[in-house]
Amino acid sequence: MSPAPRKKLFSSAWFYIIALILLAIPFVFSRSSAQPIVISWSEFEGNVLPRHAVDSLDVVNNEFADVYIKRQFADDPYFKKVMHPNPDKPVEAGPHYRFTIGSVERLETKLAETEGNLPAAERIKLNFSRHSSSITDLLGWLLPIALLLILLRTIMKSPFPGNPDAGTGAFSFGQSTATRQTEANHSTITFQDVAGLTEAKQEVKEIVDFLMAPETYTRLGAKIPRGVIIVGPPGTGKTLLAKAVAGEAKVPFFSISGSEFVELYVGVGASRVRDLFRQAKKEAPCIIFIDEIDAVGRSRSHNSVFGNANDERESTLNQLLTEMDGFSTNSGVIVLAATNRADMLDPALLRPGRFDRHVYLELPDPGEREAIFRVHLKPLKLADSDIDAGFLASQTPGFSGADIANICNEAALFAARRKSATVEKTDFVEAIDRIVAGGLEKKNKIISPAEKKVIAYHEAGHAVVSWYLRQVDPLVKVSIIPRGKTLGAAWYLPEERQIRTAAAIREMICASLGGRAAEELIFGELSSGALDDLEKVTRQAYSMVAYYGFDKKIGPVSFYDPAGGREPAFQKPYSEETGRMIDESVRQLLAGAYSQTLELLSRHRDALEKLATELLEKEVVYKDGLQKILGSRMAATVPVRYER
Repeated sequence: MSPAPRKKLFSSAWFYIIALILLAIPFVFSRSSAQPIVISWSEFEGNVLPRHAVDSLDVVNNEFADVYIKRQFADDPYFKKVMHPNPDKPVEAGPHYRFTIGSVERLETKLAETEGNLPAAERIKLNFSRHSSSITDLLGWLLPIALLLILLRTIMKSPFPGNPDAGTGAFSFGQSTATRQTEANHSTITFQDVAGLTEAKQEVKEIVDFLMAPETYTRLGAKIPRGVIIVGPPGTGKTLLAKAVAGEAKVPFFSISGSEFVELYVGVGASRVRDLFRQAKKEAPCIIFIDEIDAVGRSRSHNSVFGNANDERESTLNQLLTEMDGFSTNSGVIVLAATNRADMLDPALLRPGRFDRHVYLELPDPGEREAIFRVHLKPLKLADSDIDAGFLASQTPGFSGADIANICNEAALFAARRKSATVEKTDFVEAIDRIVAGGLEKKNKIISPAEKKVIAYHEAGHAVVSWYLRQVDPLVKVSIIPRGKTLGAAWYLPEERQIRTAAAIREMICASLGGRAAEELIFGELSSGALDDLEKVTRQAYSMVAYYGFDKKIGPVSFYDPAGGREPAFQKPYSEETGRMIDESVRQLLAGAYSQTLELLSRHRDALEKLATELLEKEVVYKDGLQKILGSRMAATVPVRYER
């Protein structure tokens, strides 16, 4: 039999009752005695003074004057209602009237003018006094304190913003804001719902199996990993994999974002880390999932150049390191983390003993993309069975799982925009084009005929150069219909390649410069339409020279920045002389590629003009039309010499 709950000796209701009593005391005391009638100075001067009935004036605190009437005037009709309203009761002692004075000097002057001819015995007695109530003074101090206590109590009883379970008030900001998985918010995602990621699922599933059946591993002397970190590009399914772990594991699951540890006040993040692991130890065995751990686990060396610019982040990281592998044991508590910036994490956080297992996710291959498409096609109402997931997978190389989910959703939106009852294959094609080009077609955009001709030759230049170069990705279609921020585009189908040779990258640069070269060849002048192409080829050229070591003059040296130039640096990893050599090599590389592109377009000028004319007529030319104009791509491949 469970014991009866203890009653609270001091409930919140009594707290508010006492506060109300304190607020009411001044009003009770202020109305306990007879109150004088408030009149003005003109009324006092015109109606009271001429009757010579005033016995005395009591000037209180130099602010107002209390008027006392002589007792013999108690039955006077004018004063009777003030002095003797009830015949059965004695005469009121006063004060009977009250008026506000401007100043004491003015009051004395007025009285002297009015009573100048009266004898001294009949003149009004003028008294001065200062009144102060000890109770009122006490309440003047107590009431603000009482109101402040009521306000603080109300704030302390309010739940923590965004997480009612984190604490009972505003002073609980040092407590953990992690969400604990319960029966109400239990994750319904399992490993069967995660398409692809076969190796990653196997590694993570072992953690769940270890928690559910530890004897299978412990009898061999194996120990459960302290932590597992999932690393991969955005959209590859890191959080989805964690949700699957939450759905499969039959143990308590705590989830929190790394940014929730970082606060303005130093020590709050470390306090939340301690509270999180304290809760987890009580629920062990359990799993803690920290999403975007790079927000709190960033390497301390990155902040060293700024001094102690962020002590809060560093103290939080130190506390996390201590909790994961310090003197105190955390047996049964597994930390699962996810990030797409593993290069930014502190080495002490990644070492064995803290994160024993690193799971790397990559962009899905064609088979995995097909499986992901099958998962996202299930809830859609498809038109027929000709929508092949394998075909869609072949049209989306380099797409992540999140991109594929977006394609399926955009296809459904296109079908709804057409008022169609089902989703058709053309909807998926439009969805892929929208995501690749970044917007809907703007067929009504006003473009002058001269500009349209320049755009047609620009896109035709890209198409012709890429068609006659063997190692450029296959061309799918060319369009001069504005879409998003682009006025035209050439669609390529990237091949599934893991590495690219120096010759392949050079040919890609030539294909990107094809539009600018076509403008110069046909019109004899250049336009600003090649800005995006120039930015692209400049990055590729610098990568070839400074990162991949393809330049003979610079040599096999890589000045690779894993942060991609996003982190501040006070000095470059090479000297000024080397920097000038890199710049010169990049200029020579781009100049050589541009001259080769002009040479190639000059050879095939007839094909360039035919394709541009076709684009001006139809606006879109697909692969079949390209083959009719340019011929077979493999047979028409022309070797290109690359000279410096």
